[in-house]
Amino acid sequence: MKLEEPRATTDLQAMQRRMADVRRRTLDLIAVLDAPTLRRQHIPILSPMVWDVGHIGNFEEQWLVQRLLAAPPLAAHYQRLFDPVANPRPTRAGLALPTGDELRGYLGAVRERALEALTRSAAASGNADGGDPRLVEDAYVFEMVIEHEEQHQETLLQCMQVLDDPPYAPTQRRALPPGSGATNEAIEIAGGPFVMGWQRDGFAYDNELPPHEVHVERFAIDRFPVSNGDFLAFVEDAGYRRRELWSDAGWAFREQDGMEAPRNWRRDENGAWTVRYMDQVLPLAQALDRPVIHVCYWEADAYCRWAGVRLPTEAEWEKAALWDPARGVARPWPWGEEPPSIERANLDQLAFAPAPLGAYPQGGSAYGVEQLVGDMWEWTSTDFDGYPGFVAYPYDDYSKTWFGTDYKVLRGSSWATRPRVARGTFRNWDFAIRRQIFAGFRCVRG
Repeated sequence: MKLEEPRATTDLQAMQRRMADVRRRTLDLIAVLDAPTLRRQHIPILSPMVWDVGHIGNFEEQWLVQRLLAAPPLAAHYQRLFDPVANPRPTRAGLALPTGDELRGYLGAVRERALEALTRSAAASGNADGGDPRLVEDAYVFEMVIEHEEQHQETLLQCMQVLDDPPYAPTQRRALPPGSGATNEAIEIAGGPFVMGWQRDGFAYDNELPPHEVHVERFAIDRFPVSNGDFLAFVEDAGYRRRELWSDAGWAFREQDGMEAPRNWRRDENGAWTVRYMDQVLPLAQALDRPVIHVCYWEADAYCRWAGVRLPTEAEWEKAALWDPARGVARPWPWGEEPPSIERANLDQLAFAPAPLGAYPQGGSAYGVEQLVGDMWEWTSTDFDGYPGFVAYPYDDYSKTWFGTDYKVLRGSSWATRPRVARGTFRNWDFAIRRQIFAGFRCVRG
């Protein structure tokens, strides 16, 4: 069973369906929430959800209406209001954000003009390329706008996960397959060169390009991510209190934040650990075989020091995930050329939790490494930067603005990621202190 249709092309009806599907999902996710909940800033590092929804619409307007149709802004003050650089996240609660009716009207008006731009683009008529023909080749700018909305859906889900009173209650939940019960093991990856980066036709972000040869030394990577059970052993061995396991920056954040366990773990009235996935709270003992999530880079790093292992570099992660040594080529997904399906990966949001280890043997890489796509983003030890020969396109603020040592690369995608975003080469990045993201890790030896 495929999660989505084949990759978007310039086919008008296919792109119309894709745009409608993505917007339907956004509105379905927020439909159960009342206006005050959508308007409130629940934690300082996440926007009020109404800001994210407005930003989705304004991004679509800027690229598909203003750029492609050369049209003036539909609401001039929205340009500044929903500018993420002009309005850092902690400041967004104080903005004059639109009401639900106003926002719905704006989204509808933008979509009407965006579909006009799509029609013109498909017919190659009018000012349908904004002065840059590359924008509409293979529907590039339309896919960019859609994937932008899909990424903000995941941001909305991060906010939904932190809701407490009441917790977020999904209207539907897809059942997850059972785990295999297999024991984790280190899989040897031979040293040598491989080609890294997106190497197919179709949309990819600028930071996934260009393809380039990378040499890595021999290493061994775990078949599965670190589980709740694995991490519990670290917690019970006083891992959060042992200064020698933490870097200086990590220890400073541990003390500042008061961390003693992953962000979605809590103790019940009897002192036993529980784990929360939206409104579902399980005894941790019932979820020991699920990947640990909601841990920051510093927690992952401390665990690795405790276990005598390390985090993979980004290049090591991609080689283990995508390289096919028998054919000497990179796959677009760990399992091969076929797009994601529910038999291969836990994606597309509707499970609302990671799956047990070993639940997706069909999704393994050529080396036999499993659950590399879906379930949770995986921290790597690599700072976010451009590949050799990187060229920013179509704007600096998607990638180039964020290059540097402040951000660590995460790879693999989570249960909250839509399938189109979950390319094997997709690169996520965030501050090392971030815990609200659906992030875990796996270990490397050697």
